[in-house]
Parts: sequence; structure tokens; C-alpha cells
Amino acid sequence: MFGELRHESAIQAPAAVVWQLYGGLELGRLVENRLWNLIQKVEVVEGDGGEGTVLNLIFPPGLGATSYKEKFTKIDNEKRIKETEIVEGGFLDLGFTLYRVRLKIIEKDDDTSIVESTIEYELKEEAAANASLVTIQPLIDIAEAANSHLLDIQKA
Repeated sequence: MFGELRHESAIQAPAAVVWQLYGGLELGRLVENRLWNLIQKVEVVEGDGGEGTVLNLIFPPGLGATSYKEKFTKIDNEKRIKETEIVEGGFLDLGFTLYRVRLKIIEKDDDTSIVESTIEYELKEEAAANASLVTIQPLIDIAEAANSHLLDIQKA
């Protein structure tokens, strides 16, 4: 079974600035600092923020899963696209064979960007009921935190 969820969020900053936040490791630090209820800790297991980087995302107690590892599988600085896939734990423990997140930064105008967040997943037929566990909301929350963070920087 294959599925896809997509959402677009407006960010009040130029696309180049938004990409600096989203394109490497800085987004993980932002999530750790601003969305501690979502992700307690982000550990770099391997890499420097480029393709092949592996992160261990640790969840706060009480959320079910304790952690999962994700790998940066694609980073396109020209098109401002970053793709990650879960490589251990998380959804893979629930019958998913693929859980990919694609983040694309689109320039709307000089001062506004769109973050297009997409989740693609595949799961075994016997685990089809677990498709209902997939939600785009964490990526919406991250985009809102990114927007607030970038607005705070502009004010400073």
C-alpha cells in the first residue's frame, strides 16, 4: 500500500534564508529547541548535514515510539529540495517499508517563501491499518516554528 500527504506553509522570509535553515542540520536544532514536545533530542550519528547524514531523533516519554533514525537521501541546493527516509525504528517497526519526507522551498516573492512538505510511505498489506498513523501535522508545526524563528531574527 502506498500513500502520500502534502501541505504548503507560508514563511515570511526569502527562499535563500529559509533554505539555509531547512537545507542542513540547523532545522534539527530548531526543532530540538522550539518543539521539545515533539522531539526531545536530535543526535548526529553520521555526516555533516549533506547527503548521507544520519540523525537519531529521540522523542519525549509518553509518545509511544522512543526514537528513529533518518538519513538525508537527497539535498538539491539549486532546486532547494531535501529528502529524508527513516532507516531504523519508528514507522519501520509498524510495518512500513518506506517513510520519506520531502521538503521543498519555493520562492513566492522577495520576502515570502512556501515550504512544500510531502510524506510518501509504503507499508505491507497486513499493516495497512497503520496508514492512519501518518500525519503531516508535525511538518506543519515545524514550518510554523521556522517562520517564528526567522521573524524573530528579522526583528533583532
